[in-house]
Amino acid sequence: MKTTLLIAALIGLANPALAEDQAVPLTYEIFENAVPHLDLENCPAQLAGADTFCRATLHHEELHVFAFSYEGENPMTGFQTFPAEGLETLLK
Repeated sequence: MKTTLLIAALIGLANPALAEDQAVPLTYEIFENAVPHLDLENCPAQLAGADTFCRATLHHEELHVFAFSYEGENPMTGFQTFPAEGLETLLK
């Protein structure tokens, strides 16, 4: 449920007309323009693939990782949330 709401919000931020008319896949272009994020050098094992790259966002006490395909228009292929416990020591 969280993922669906987050994707709908991201699409609405990127192009409100699209969000009202039809569902569209979340592409990296939409994500990149709408969401402040960090580029990850490697994807977590749960999202890793030969043709996949990942980006991360930090929200409240969770790290959200989005996986995108290198193919085509770079559609989102996966999403995983991780607890952000312990990150504060890395970010100091």
